[in-house]
Amino acid sequence: MATNSYIGKGVGLLLMLSVASAQAQTLTWLGTLNHQFSIASDISADGRVVVGFAYNHYSEPRAFRWENGVMTPIVPLGGARSEANGVSGDGNVVVGSVIYANGQRVPYRWTARDGVQFLGALGGSLGTALAASNDGSVIVGWAEDRQRQFLACRWRAGQGAQDLQGLGNSGQALSVSADGSVIVGYSIVGRGSLAAFRWTETEVQMLGTFGGGGSSAYGVSADGSIVVGSADYPNNKSHAFRWTEQGGLQDIHTLNNSSWSIARDVSDDGNIIVGQYYPTSGTFFRAFRWTPARGMEDLNIVYAHLLSNGSELLQAMAVSADGRFIVGVGSNGATGRREAFLLDTYVPCRAHDGDVDGNGCVDDADLLSVLFAFGQTGQGLGRVDTNCDAVVDDADLLNVLFNFGQGC
Repeated sequence: MATNSYIGKGVGLLLMLSVASAQAQTLTWLGTLNHQFSIASDISADGRVVVGFAYNHYSEPRAFRWENGVMTPIVPLGGARSEANGVSGDGNVVVGSVIYANGQRVPYRWTARDGVQFLGALGGSLGTALAASNDGSVIVGWAEDRQRQFLACRWRAGQGAQDLQGLGNSGQALSVSADGSVIVGYSIVGRGSLAAFRWTETEVQMLGTFGGGGSSAYGVSADGSIVVGSADYPNNKSHAFRWTEQGGLQDIHTLNNSSWSIARDVSDDGNIIVGQYYPTSGTFFRAFRWTPARGMEDLNIVYAHLLSNGSELLQAMAVSADGRFIVGVGSNGATGRREAFLLDTYVPCRAHDGDVDGNGCVDDADLLSVLFAFGQTGQGLGRVDTNCDAVVDDADLLNVLFNFGQGC
Protein backbone atom coordinates (compact mmCIF):
# COMPACT_ATOMS: atom_id res chain seq x y z
CA MET A 1 0.00 0.00 0.00
CA ALA A 2 1.33 3.43 -0.93
CA THR A 3 2.23 5.87 1.85
CA ASN A 4 1.35 9.54 1.69
CA SER A 5 4.67 11.36 1.19
CA TYR A 6 3.75 14.06 3.69
CA ILE A 7 2.92 11.46 6.33
CA GLY A 8 6.20 9.68 5.60
CA LYS A 9 8.15 12.91 5.97
CA GLY A 10 6.30 13.71 9.19
CA VAL A 11 7.08 10.30 10.65
CA GLY A 12 10.73 10.70 9.64
CA LEU A 13 10.91 14.08 11.33
CA LEU A 14 9.36 12.70 14.51
CA LEU A 15 11.88 9.86 14.55
CA MET A 16 14.76 12.28 14.11
CA LEU A 17 13.45 14.46 16.93
CA SER A 18 12.95 11.48 19.23
CA VAL A 19 16.52 10.26 18.58
CA ALA A 20 17.93 13.74 19.18
CA SER A 21 15.95 14.00 22.41
CA ALA A 22 17.15 10.59 23.59
CA GLN A 23 20.74 11.63 22.96
CA ALA A 24 20.54 15.05 24.65
CA GLN A 25 22.43 15.75 27.87
CA THR A 26 20.35 14.76 30.88
CA LEU A 27 20.58 14.62 34.66
CA THR A 28 18.44 11.94 36.30
CA TRP A 29 17.83 11.75 40.03
CA LEU A 30 17.43 8.05 40.77
CA GLY A 31 15.30 8.16 43.92
CA THR A 32 15.82 6.88 47.46
CA LEU A 33 13.62 3.76 47.85
CA ASN A 34 11.43 6.06 50.01
CA HIS A 35 14.40 6.39 52.35
CA GLN A 36 16.19 9.49 53.60
CA PHE A 37 18.97 9.64 51.00
CA SER A 38 20.83 7.48 48.47
CA ILE A 39 24.28 7.07 46.89
CA ALA A 40 25.18 5.63 43.48
CA SER A 41 28.46 3.76 43.83
CA ASP A 42 29.03 2.15 40.41
CA ILE A 43 27.74 1.87 36.84
CA SER A 44 27.87 -0.80 34.13
CA ALA A 45 30.11 -0.34 31.10
CA ASP A 46 27.25 0.86 28.88
CA GLY A 47 25.64 3.09 31.50
CA ARG A 48 22.48 0.99 31.62
CA VAL A 49 22.74 -0.33 35.20
CA VAL A 50 23.53 1.68 38.34
CA VAL A 51 24.05 0.26 41.83
CA GLY A 52 24.36 1.80 45.26
CA PHE A 53 22.49 2.03 48.53
CA ALA A 54 19.84 4.14 50.26
CA TYR A 55 19.75 5.07 53.95
CA ASN A 56 16.62 5.19 56.09
CA HIS A 57 16.06 7.53 59.05
CA TYR A 58 18.02 5.17 61.28
CA SER A 59 21.09 5.37 58.98
CA GLU A 60 20.51 1.79 57.89
CA PRO A 61 21.55 1.12 54.25
CA ARG A 62 19.66 -0.94 51.70
CA ALA A 63 21.43 -2.01 48.49
CA PHE A 64 19.78 -1.21 45.17
CA ARG A 65 20.12 -1.91 41.47
CA TRP A 66 18.69 0.69 39.06
CA GLU A 67 17.79 0.00 35.44
CA ASN A 68 15.34 1.57 32.95
CA GLY A 69 14.13 4.10 35.49
CA VAL A 70 13.37 1.55 38.22
CA MET A 71 15.29 1.30 41.50
CA THR A 72 14.99 -2.21 42.92
CA PRO A 73 16.23 -3.19 46.40
CA ILE A 74 18.56 -6.17 46.65
CA VAL A 75 17.10 -7.91 49.69
CA PRO A 76 19.72 -9.86 51.63
CA LEU A 77 18.97 -13.06 53.48
CA GLY A 78 17.34 -12.40 56.83
CA GLY A 79 16.48 -8.79 55.99
CA ALA A 80 19.79 -7.39 57.24
CA ARG A 81 21.24 -4.08 56.11
CA SER A 82 23.19 -4.10 52.87
CA GLU A 83 25.36 -2.06 50.50
CA ALA A 84 25.96 -2.47 46.76
CA ASN A 85 29.49 -1.26 46.08
CA GLY A 86 30.19 -2.48 42.55
CA VAL A 87 28.69 -3.95 39.40
CA SER A 88 30.24 -6.00 36.63
CA GLY A 89 30.80 -4.33 33.27
CA ASP A 90 27.93 -6.30 31.74
CA GLY A 91 25.60 -5.19 34.55
CA ASN A 92 24.65 -8.72 35.62
CA VAL A 93 26.67 -9.15 38.83
CA VAL A 94 26.32 -6.85 41.85
CA VAL A 95 28.78 -7.06 44.75
CA GLY A 96 28.79 -5.56 48.21
CA SER A 97 28.29 -6.39 51.88
CA VAL A 98 25.50 -7.53 54.15
CA ILE A 99 25.62 -5.90 57.59
CA TYR A 100 24.10 -7.68 60.57
CA ALA A 101 22.71 -6.17 63.76
CA ASN A 102 26.02 -6.64 65.58
CA GLY A 103 27.81 -4.59 62.90
CA GLN A 104 29.53 -7.53 61.25
CA ARG A 105 29.97 -7.28 57.48
CA VAL A 106 30.05 -10.23 55.11
CA PRO A 107 30.75 -10.03 51.35
CA TYR A 108 28.18 -11.08 48.78
CA ARG A 109 27.66 -11.57 45.06
CA TRP A 110 24.19 -11.04 43.57
CA THR A 111 22.65 -12.05 40.23
CA ALA A 112 19.04 -12.06 39.11
CA ARG A 113 19.14 -15.84 38.76
CA ASP A 114 20.90 -16.80 42.01
CA GLY A 115 20.08 -13.90 44.31
CA VAL A 116 22.49 -13.18 47.18
CA GLN A 117 25.43 -15.57 47.52
CA PHE A 118 27.93 -15.10 50.34
CA LEU A 119 31.58 -15.20 49.28
CA GLY A 120 33.45 -16.19 52.44
CA ALA A 121 36.59 -14.80 54.05
CA LEU A 122 40.23 -15.76 54.60
CA GLY A 123 39.72 -17.95 57.64
CA GLY A 124 37.80 -15.28 59.53
CA SER A 125 34.17 -14.34 59.04
CA LEU A 126 34.13 -10.70 57.89
CA GLY A 127 34.65 -8.98 54.56
CA THR A 128 33.32 -6.63 51.90
CA ALA A 129 33.18 -6.98 48.11
CA LEU A 130 33.96 -3.66 46.42
CA ALA A 131 34.35 -4.18 42.65
CA ALA A 132 33.98 -6.78 39.88
CA SER A 133 35.60 -7.53 36.54
CA ASN A 134 33.72 -7.07 33.27
CA ASP A 135 32.00 -10.47 33.39
CA GLY A 136 31.84 -10.68 37.18
CA SER A 137 34.14 -13.71 37.39
CA VAL A 138 36.69 -11.81 39.50
CA ILE A 139 35.57 -9.84 42.57
CA VAL A 140 37.83 -7.78 44.82
CA GLY A 141 37.57 -6.22 48.27
CA TRP A 142 38.82 -7.17 51.73
CA ALA A 143 38.38 -10.16 54.01
CA GLU A 144 39.35 -11.20 57.52
CA ASP A 145 42.01 -13.85 58.11
CA ARG A 146 42.46 -16.18 61.10
CA GLN A 147 44.47 -13.54 62.95
CA ARG A 148 41.55 -11.08 62.56
CA GLN A 149 43.59 -9.00 60.14
CA PHE A 150 41.73 -7.38 57.24
CA LEU A 151 43.53 -8.14 53.96
CA ALA A 152 43.03 -7.04 50.36
CA CYS A 153 41.68 -10.04 48.52
CA ARG A 154 39.93 -11.39 45.47
CA TRP A 155 37.28 -14.01 44.86
CA ARG A 156 37.30 -16.08 41.66
CA ALA A 157 34.60 -18.45 40.51
CA GLY A 158 34.97 -21.77 42.29
CA GLN A 159 38.13 -20.73 44.18
CA GLY A 160 36.89 -18.78 47.21
CA ALA A 161 38.73 -15.90 48.86
CA GLN A 162 42.44 -15.41 48.14
CA ASP A 163 44.70 -12.77 49.67
CA LEU A 164 46.88 -10.82 47.26
CA GLN A 165 50.29 -12.41 47.58
CA GLY A 166 53.12 -9.94 48.08
CA LEU A 167 51.22 -7.25 49.98
CA GLY A 168 51.46 -8.78 53.42
CA ASN A 169 49.67 -5.97 55.29
CA SER A 170 46.14 -4.99 56.09
CA GLY A 171 44.42 -3.19 53.24
CA GLN A 172 41.65 -3.16 50.68
CA ALA A 173 41.39 -3.95 46.98
CA LEU A 174 39.21 -1.17 45.57
CA SER A 175 39.07 -1.79 41.82
CA VAL A 176 39.95 -4.35 39.14
CA SER A 177 40.71 -4.25 35.41
CA ALA A 178 38.20 -5.51 32.84
CA ASP A 179 39.72 -9.00 32.63
CA GLY A 180 40.43 -9.26 36.36
CA SER A 181 44.22 -9.46 36.03
CA VAL A 182 45.14 -6.07 37.56
CA ILE A 183 43.94 -5.06 41.01
CA VAL A 184 44.44 -1.71 42.74
CA GLY A 185 43.78 -0.38 46.23
CA TYR A 186 45.74 0.43 49.34
CA SER A 187 47.87 -1.36 51.90
CA ILE A 188 48.42 -0.09 55.44
CA VAL A 189 52.11 0.49 56.17
CA GLY A 190 54.23 2.09 58.87
CA ARG A 191 52.16 3.85 61.51
CA GLY A 192 48.86 3.41 59.79
CA SER A 193 49.65 5.21 56.54
CA LEU A 194 47.86 4.12 53.37
CA ALA A 195 50.01 3.09 50.41
CA ALA A 196 48.44 2.83 46.94
CA PHE A 197 49.25 -0.37 45.09
CA ARG A 198 48.89 -1.97 41.67
CA TRP A 199 48.89 -5.79 41.85
CA THR A 200 49.24 -8.56 39.30
CA GLU A 201 50.11 -12.25 39.61
CA THR A 202 53.76 -11.45 38.84
CA GLU A 203 54.35 -7.99 40.32
CA VAL A 204 53.33 -5.67 43.15
CA GLN A 205 53.93 -1.97 42.56
CA MET A 206 53.61 0.62 45.31
CA LEU A 207 52.64 3.86 43.61
CA GLY A 208 54.08 6.34 46.10
CA THR A 209 52.91 9.80 47.19
CA PHE A 210 53.61 13.47 46.42
CA GLY A 211 56.04 13.52 49.33
CA GLY A 212 53.42 13.19 52.05
CA GLY A 213 52.19 10.42 54.27
CA GLY A 214 49.90 8.25 52.18
CA SER A 215 48.01 7.40 49.01
CA SER A 216 45.17 5.21 47.79
CA ALA A 217 44.22 3.83 44.34
CA TYR A 218 40.49 3.87 43.64
CA GLY A 219 40.17 3.10 39.92
CA VAL A 220 41.96 1.42 37.01
CA SER A 221 41.59 1.50 33.23
CA ALA A 222 40.25 -1.50 31.32
CA ASP A 223 43.72 -2.81 30.45
CA GLY A 224 45.17 -2.03 33.88
CA SER A 225 47.80 0.41 32.59
CA ILE A 226 46.35 3.58 34.14
CA VAL A 227 45.51 3.96 37.83
CA VAL A 228 43.73 6.85 39.56
CA GLY A 229 43.34 7.84 43.18
CA SER A 230 44.64 10.37 45.69
CA ALA A 231 48.04 11.03 47.22
CA ASP A 232 49.32 13.27 50.02
CA TYR A 233 51.70 16.20 50.01
CA PRO A 234 53.88 17.06 53.06
CA ASN A 235 51.44 19.86 53.97
CA ASN A 236 48.67 17.25 54.47
CA LYS A 237 46.88 18.27 51.29
CA SER A 238 45.70 15.32 49.23
CA HIS A 239 45.38 15.62 45.44
CA ALA A 240 43.84 13.41 42.80
CA PHE A 241 46.40 11.50 40.71
CA ARG A 242 46.67 9.63 37.42
CA TRP A 243 49.44 7.00 37.33
CA THR A 244 51.14 5.34 34.36
CA GLU A 245 54.15 3.06 34.16
CA GLN A 246 56.10 5.61 32.14
CA GLY A 247 55.11 8.79 33.96
CA GLY A 248 54.49 7.66 37.50
CA LEU A 249 52.15 9.79 39.62
CA GLN A 250 50.70 12.79 37.81
CA ASP A 251 48.94 15.42 39.92
CA ILE A 252 45.72 16.23 38.03
CA HIS A 253 44.44 18.71 40.61
CA THR A 254 44.00 21.94 38.63
CA LEU A 255 41.16 23.71 40.46
CA ASN A 256 42.87 26.67 42.11
CA ASN A 257 40.10 27.29 44.62
CA SER A 258 40.53 23.84 46.16
CA SER A 259 43.03 22.23 48.50
CA TRP A 260 41.87 18.61 48.39
CA SER A 261 40.61 16.12 45.79
CA ILE A 262 40.10 12.38 45.12
CA ALA A 263 39.93 10.60 41.76
CA ARG A 264 37.30 7.87 42.15
CA ASP A 265 37.09 6.22 38.74
CA VAL A 266 38.41 6.29 35.18
CA SER A 267 37.07 5.44 31.73
CA ASP A 268 38.27 2.33 29.92
CA ASP A 269 40.91 4.24 27.94
CA GLY A 270 42.17 6.15 30.99
CA ASN A 271 41.35 9.60 29.61
CA ILE A 272 38.22 10.57 31.54
CA ILE A 273 38.51 10.68 35.33
CA VAL A 274 35.81 11.55 37.86
CA GLY A 275 35.85 12.28 41.55
CA GLN A 276 35.32 15.02 44.10
CA TYR A 277 37.16 18.04 45.42
CA TYR A 278 36.78 20.29 48.42
CA PRO A 279 36.51 24.03 47.69
CA THR A 280 38.42 26.17 50.16
CA SER A 281 35.37 28.43 50.48
CA GLY A 282 32.79 25.66 50.38
CA THR A 283 31.03 23.59 52.99
CA PHE A 284 31.02 20.22 51.21
CA PHE A 285 32.49 18.28 48.32
CA ARG A 286 31.81 19.07 44.67
CA ALA A 287 31.99 16.61 41.78
CA PHE A 288 34.64 16.95 39.06
CA ARG A 289 35.65 15.45 35.71
CA TRP A 290 39.19 15.50 34.30
CA THR A 291 40.32 15.05 30.69
CA PRO A 292 43.77 15.62 29.12
CA ALA A 293 42.41 18.42 26.95
CA ARG A 294 40.44 20.37 29.57
CA GLY A 295 41.95 19.40 32.90
CA MET A 296 39.77 19.27 36.00
CA GLU A 297 36.29 20.76 35.65
CA ASP A 298 33.55 21.27 38.24
CA LEU A 299 30.52 19.34 36.97
CA ASN A 300 28.25 21.89 38.61
CA ILE A 301 29.65 24.58 36.32
CA VAL A 302 29.84 22.52 33.13
CA TYR A 303 26.29 21.19 33.54
CA ALA A 304 24.71 24.14 35.32
CA HIS A 305 21.97 24.15 32.67
CA LEU A 306 20.78 20.76 33.95
CA LEU A 307 20.63 21.74 37.63
CA SER A 308 17.44 23.12 39.15
CA ASN A 309 17.51 25.68 41.96
CA GLY A 310 19.15 24.26 45.06
CA SER A 311 20.60 21.24 43.25
CA GLU A 312 24.30 20.38 43.39
CA LEU A 313 26.49 17.45 42.32
CA LEU A 314 28.61 16.55 45.33
CA GLN A 315 30.53 13.35 44.56
CA ALA A 316 31.19 11.62 41.23
CA MET A 317 31.74 7.98 42.17
CA ALA A 318 31.97 6.14 38.85
CA VAL A 319 32.03 6.60 35.08
CA SER A 320 30.92 4.35 32.22
CA ALA A 321 33.43 2.64 29.94
CA ASP A 322 33.36 5.39 27.30
CA GLY A 323 33.17 8.23 29.81
CA ARG A 324 29.69 9.29 28.75
CA PHE A 325 27.73 8.46 31.92
CA ILE A 326 28.69 9.61 35.42
CA VAL A 327 27.05 8.55 38.68
CA GLY A 328 27.37 9.71 42.27
CA VAL A 329 25.47 11.62 44.90
CA GLY A 330 24.14 15.16 44.95
CA SER A 331 21.63 17.49 46.54
CA ASN A 332 18.30 17.36 44.73
CA GLY A 333 16.75 20.81 45.09
CA ALA A 334 13.29 19.51 44.17
CA THR A 335 13.14 17.00 47.03
CA GLY A 336 15.57 18.55 49.51
CA ARG A 337 17.38 15.21 49.81
CA ARG A 338 20.84 13.89 49.10
CA GLU A 339 20.19 11.58 46.19
CA ALA A 340 21.94 9.29 43.72
CA PHE A 341 22.27 10.78 40.23
CA LEU A 342 22.96 9.63 36.68
CA LEU A 343 24.49 12.26 34.39
CA ASP A 344 24.46 11.69 30.62
CA THR A 345 27.10 13.98 29.12
CA TYR A 346 26.43 13.10 25.48
CA VAL A 347 27.13 15.89 22.99
CA PRO A 348 26.04 15.21 19.38
CA CYS A 349 29.06 15.39 17.08
CA ARG A 350 29.04 17.85 14.19
CA ALA A 351 31.88 17.62 11.67
CA HIS A 352 33.83 20.85 11.10
CA ASP A 353 36.97 22.28 9.48
CA GLY A 354 39.28 22.06 12.51
CA ASP A 355 38.13 25.06 14.56
CA VAL A 356 37.95 22.98 17.75
CA ASP A 357 37.31 25.83 20.19
CA GLY A 358 34.80 27.49 17.86
CA ASN A 359 36.40 30.95 17.94
CA GLY A 360 36.44 31.34 14.14
CA CYS A 361 40.18 30.77 13.80
CA VAL A 362 42.02 27.46 13.23
CA ASP A 363 45.19 27.99 15.24
CA ASP A 364 47.62 26.55 17.78
CA ALA A 365 44.90 26.15 20.40
CA ASP A 366 42.92 23.85 18.11
CA LEU A 367 46.01 21.86 17.22
CA LEU A 368 46.94 21.37 20.88
CA SER A 369 43.39 20.29 21.76
CA VAL A 370 43.54 17.51 19.16
CA LEU A 371 47.05 16.48 20.24
CA PHE A 372 46.07 16.25 23.92
CA ALA A 373 43.01 14.16 23.04
CA PHE A 374 44.82 12.02 20.45
CA GLY A 375 43.86 8.37 20.70
CA GLN A 376 40.61 8.89 22.60
CA THR A 377 37.70 6.83 21.34
CA GLY A 378 33.95 6.62 21.86
CA GLN A 379 30.87 8.75 21.44
CA GLY A 380 30.65 12.25 22.88
CA LEU A 381 34.28 13.22 22.32
CA GLY A 382 33.24 16.74 21.37
CA ARG A 383 34.82 18.96 18.75
CA VAL A 384 38.26 17.33 18.96
CA ASP A 385 36.69 14.54 16.87
CA THR A 386 36.55 16.83 13.84
CA ASN A 387 35.13 14.23 11.43
CA CYS A 388 32.78 12.50 13.92
CA ASP A 389 34.18 8.98 13.47
CA ALA A 390 34.35 8.36 17.24
CA VAL A 391 38.16 8.45 17.40
CA VAL A 392 40.66 11.29 17.66
CA ASP A 393 43.33 10.28 15.16
CA ASP A 394 45.48 11.34 12.19
CA ALA A 395 42.42 12.38 10.20
CA ASP A 396 41.48 14.99 12.82
CA LEU A 397 45.04 16.22 13.09
CA LEU A 398 45.33 16.58 9.31
CA ASN A 399 42.01 18.39 9.22
CA VAL A 400 43.40 21.04 11.56
CA LEU A 401 46.72 21.26 9.73
CA PHE A 402 45.18 21.59 6.27
CA ASN A 403 42.93 24.42 7.49
CA PHE A 404 45.51 26.02 9.74
CA GLY A 405 45.23 29.82 9.69
CA GLN A 406 41.71 29.87 8.23
CA GLY A 407 39.63 32.73 9.66
CA CYS A 408 42.52 34.17 11.65
